[in-house]
Amino acid sequence: MANISNTQYFKVAADNEFSVKDILDAVYNAMREKGYNPVNQIVGYIMSGDPTYITSHNNARSLIMKVERDELVEELLKEYIANKSRQQS
Repeated sequence: MANISNTQYFKVAADNEFSVKDILDAVYNAMREKGYNPVNQIVGYIMSGDPTYITSHNNARSLIMKVERDELVEELLKEYIANKSRQQS
């Protein structure tokens, strides 16, 4: 019989993980295709946490919900800073 005082580890292999950038790109494109203003809609989602700000077109709503909102803000800020650095060079 196994020793029940030890913690067992269980790891599930991630299936087709997308980067935060990939998810933002896909969501942005889906929003544009449906005629929405992607910036306004993504900001609405980040601020409220309400997934109905994001279209379900091309699975965008499901994709964006796979990422924590703080991770979205972090990715956006990193890209902004990187872009500012490139402009100043």
